[in-house]
Order: sequence, then structure tokens, then C-alpha cells
Amino acid sequence: MTFIKYLFTKAFLKQLLFAVLALIVLSFLALWWLRSTTNHNQKIEVPNLAKFSLDLVEDQLDELDLRYEILDSANYNPDYPRYSVIEQIPKAGQFVKENRKIYLTLNPSDYRKIKVPEVLGKTGRQARPTLLAMGFEIGKISKRPHISDHVLEMRFKGEKLTPGMEIPKTSVIDLIVGDGTQNRVRSEEPDGDGFEEKNTKKETTRDGGN
Repeated sequence: MTFIKYLFTKAFLKQLLFAVLALIVLSFLALWWLRSTTNHNQKIEVPNLAKFSLDLVEDQLDELDLRYEILDSANYNPDYPRYSVIEQIPKAGQFVKENRKIYLTLNPSDYRKIKVPEVLGKTGRQARPTLLAMGFEIGKISKRPHISDHVLEMRFKGEKLTPGMEIPKTSVIDLIVGDGTQNRVRSEEPDGDGFEEKNTKKETTRDGGN
């Protein structure tokens, strides 16, 4: 019997049919296993965790079979409670699968601390934009008798500041600035030696006239 004739025998066709059926069954079993292990078509809506504390986050995500991981803290936002969720990935309303990890960013306890810049010896006009650009706020500006109109001191909550000290961003810094009055007073006061010299000249003239 030739090979071509064997292909048309009942025995070969029967074996071929069994092979096709076995392949179909195996394909269905493989698809079913993949769907069950990958949670195919299972969707969980991500809740809005904004302003939630970690205790509330855990309760909320446990009910939905979701996990979380905390990222680095963001810049302090006074509109959110301290250590509450300020940002999340994925966003609220998106759909994810079971056991998906939600990445959270927490609100720190306060503004981050930054160094006080060197503005001592500068004029008030020069100091103000420098401090504002760093993120500080200008509080009370006091005048003190001085030869110049430069910044003499910086204070935070009544305490004297030195350049390089670290205080929270948006802190209010009070300035003590010279008023330049001592310089004007000295320039306007007559020299004592000048008065004596003028008086001496007047006495000499009177003696010469006699």
C-alpha cells in the first residue's frame, strides 16, 4: 500500500480525527487556565484615596484586594492633612486587576527646610526679591539708626537668623534695616575745629584794628 492510499484509509482518518479533537480540547483547557490565572476580564475600580490616612488606605484597599506602596513625599500642601495621600498612581476611577499595587505619595508634616540666603549688608530693595525668590515671605520691616540703609538683622519668630540657617519654606522673615540718619547727621554737623578757627580769625582782626 502506497503512502497516498494510506492517507485515505479509515484507520488514518480516524486517528486524524482523534488528533484534531485532542488539539481542540487542549486549546480550550489552556485558554481556561490562562484566564483563571491572569484574572482575565476582572476589573476593579481604583478608589479615590486623596486626603486618606494610611489606616483608611489599608482598610479601603484590603476590601478590594489591592495593595499599596508609598513613594517619596511631595512638597507640603496646606490643603491636605499631614501624612495623608496627596497623589496616587493609577488615578481614581481607572480599572485594574486584583492584587494590583497602588503607588501613593504622602503629604509631609511641613514645608521642606531651605537655607536662609546672605542678604545682610544689602539694601532693603536688594534683599526683598532675593528672599521672595527663595520662597520666604517678608514680615515686619523695622528701622534702626545707622550710617547706611542696609539690612542689619533678620529675625524669624523673634529669633535672630544667620545666613545658612535652615527654616521651613514660606517662613515669614522680619528685617531690621538701617535708616541712614547717622550718616546725614555727621555730614550736617559743623566741625568743632572749624568754629575755633573762625573765632581765632575774628580776634586777630579786632587786635589789628586797635
